[in-house]
Amino acid sequence: MSLPTGLRVLVVDDERPALDELAFLLGQDARIGEVLMCDSATQGLVMLQSDEVDVVFLDIQMPGLSGIELAQVLSRFRTPPKIVFVTAHEEHAVDAFEVRAVDYVLKPVRADRLAEAVRRVVDDGDHAPTSQDLVVPVELGGVTRLVRRSDVTHVEAQGDYARLHTSDGSHLLRVPLSQLESEWGPAGFVRIHRSLLVALAHVTELRMDGGHCSVRLSDGSELGVSRRQTRELRDLYLRRDG
Repeated sequence: MSLPTGLRVLVVDDERPALDELAFLLGQDARIGEVLMCDSATQGLVMLQSDEVDVVFLDIQMPGLSGIELAQVLSRFRTPPKIVFVTAHEEHAVDAFEVRAVDYVLKPVRADRLAEAVRRVVDDGDHAPTSQDLVVPVELGGVTRLVRRSDVTHVEAQGDYARLHTSDGSHLLRVPLSQLESEWGPAGFVRIHRSLLVALAHVTELRMDGGHCSVRLSDGSELGVSRRQTRELRDLYLRRDG
């Protein structure tokens, strides 16, 4: 769907200065081939019914049809475009997660942050999430980002919160580890210690040494397994490889 010269994007924002600035910044990015603009979600929907784009950079709070509502409609397209929300409001991150947005950029938009969003769009084309994958809204340095669950190697309890570890770093999630164990268990996350969950998909090696068990993960880290969890983990790991 992408043009040979780069991504074809649509920018939707009801505030003209924000619309012009975002379109200008995107136009400076060598990965962008063409930038289309419109000032309402309704107009954007009309355009997209007859004109394909690779990604929509979308405001959320707009008169009439909201950005979230437009994204919900676009998700039912045969070939839906990627969605990047660009908004001044942090509180819609969970809604963005539910419509599988690639990124969530807060205004005022910085050029480097927008470049990161474009990178995520490009990477998403090569590593699209499966129907069983989730994206999780997390905060880092006051910025809300979306992290794919499939990228999480392990989860560490931190009081009433959980810290998600990926190859790119770690992110604090305001959810207790016990809740994630219950919700993410069907996706292959298992408890190896009172304060740790690991993603079986990222376990590359199971080690036994003098009765002590540990796992090596795809990012190179090694984590100890409690005696209580060793047998269950070993059985799960062998079943997975079998």
